[in-house]
Amino acid sequence: MKKISLIFFIFIIPTLLLAHMGHYNKYNKIEMEIFRNGELIGYNYYFFETNGAETIITNQFKFSVDLLGTTIFQVESYGEEKYIKDQLISYNSKTLQNDKEKFVNLKFNKNSKKFDIKGSSFNGEASMNNVIGNWWSHKILQAGSQISPISGSIKEQVVTFIGKEKIDLYGKIYDVDHFTLKSKDINIPKSKRLDFDIWYDQKNSRILKVSYSRMGNWEYRLKSFE
Repeated sequence: MKKISLIFFIFIIPTLLLAHMGHYNKYNKIEMEIFRNGELIGYNYYFFETNGAETIITNQFKFSVDLLGTTIFQVESYGEEKYIKDQLISYNSKTLQNDKEKFVNLKFNKNSKKFDIKGSSFNGEASMNNVIGNWWSHKILQAGSQISPISGSIKEQVVTFIGKEKIDLYGKIYDVDHFTLKSKDINIPKSKRLDFDIWYDQKNSRILKVSYSRMGNWEYRLKSFE
């Protein structure tokens, strides 16, 4: 009986995460800080602009990893998501990763009901059920696959509810739902595999923290919002 109850609980929690743009129309800005091995190395900012049924989210992030006074890894990116009501209409981004340029140009095709993508890692069509792999929207916890905000590549994912927890973030205690988000295809090289822990504040529809391990232990922490 306990096993049956646990399975029901795992599947019922994600159904409570109905993603609507209306959850985010109250925001002007969300600020996240990026840490590696406990050291602050950068930021991830989201800016919101709403005009009637149209919502535009601008994403800016930048971080650099230094070793013995030398920068060994640096990323700077700018992206823009445009929605009409709850439908993603377009997404465009430009990223400089060390000295390599990456990009995504995505448009929603009203005829095919699919996304047309031209990216540095993928060119072609994608299901409209995909989401952009950013951390401002809890819709990423519902999707079966995501589009890389940097290169346009598509990865199928599995989201698992771990349990309810309390976390301390910048001196404040939050009641959160803990999820893992992992690549469905375990044959993907580990360096390209999705493998995140995500802490979500269901009451306020906010992702508070994201962590993963790759060349160190990384965390994205929600610092402030307007």
